[in-house]
Amino acid sequence: MDKYYVLGVDLGGQTAKCGIVNREGEVLAQTVMVSNRHDDADGFVSALADTLHKLISDARLDAPVMGIGVGAPNGNYYTGEIRHAPNLVWARNLDIPFASMLSERMDGMPVALTNDANAAAVGEMTYGVARGMKNFIMITLGTGVGSGIVVNGDVVYGHDGFAGELGHVCVVRDGRQCGCGLRGCLEAYCSAVGVARTAREWLELRPDEQTLLRLRAEVTSKDVFEAAKAGDRMALEILDFTGSLLGRAFASFIAFSAPEAIVLFGGLARAGEFLTKPILKAMNESVLPIWRDRVKLLYSGLSESDAAIIGASALAWKFNF
Repeated sequence: MDKYYVLGVDLGGQTAKCGIVNREGEVLAQTVMVSNRHDDADGFVSALADTLHKLISDARLDAPVMGIGVGAPNGNYYTGEIRHAPNLVWARNLDIPFASMLSERMDGMPVALTNDANAAAVGEMTYGVARGMKNFIMITLGTGVGSGIVVNGDVVYGHDGFAGELGHVCVVRDGRQCGCGLRGCLEAYCSAVGVARTAREWLELRPDEQTLLRLRAEVTSKDVFEAAKAGDRMALEILDFTGSLLGRAFASFIAFSAPEAIVLFGGLARAGEFLTKPILKAMNESVLPIWRDRVKLLYSGLSESDAAIIGASALAWKFNF
């Protein structure tokens, strides 16, 4: 087999993380660029291509770079488009033919695009704790709640490329307004933003309760985790509430794809046992008996600093170079 490398690009609302990756999943060189500096897609894609060309040149590789994998909000694997991505200033309310635009500026190098959670699932299946699994669900717990569903070894994209938006399944009827426009979404409660929102609501509802969270001017999910580690009762209750919602939602997810495991990734997943116990309890209380205590709950095996790049790069290995 000839030796070659691929590029992985994790495209977010603030930055784009780019890296050169070998077949073993090692990030050999990487860089970061600002992703919200351009008002139009042409400007951003040109700047990204310049960044990638420089990254390749500076790395002084002993073999060529043959393809690019990109994980992006609202990325469509089928069409290569980024569609109506509200967190990307140059793609808001627009359909951007991102893959073809980047390929053209990278001298025809093939580009594969999907959403960030699907990219994480591909990376986990290729290099992480899901290696060898053919049926699992990836849940990313960050600013939002993302998901990638793998069935029989393939990511489920649906007929239009957007299947698997489990973060926008309703878990609280007539609940909080979600950024997507719906109410009661899993993301509105179980993302890092959702946990912080729970904390602020509970502080207001329970004004006389002593808690370390009152020492913070603007409570974040990290503050909740740190307070929980210190034994703070309200913080522990917040994580228990969050884990219970996740567990009940996971029971529903298990019913439609019977996964071997659910894999958690992202900043909020660092809460570890504070989430694991209530998730497993609620999940096994809510799931059909045929799956009770049979679906594993795992944490990502990828290095958090490189995971997004590795996940995106895994898409590129699917090309027949």
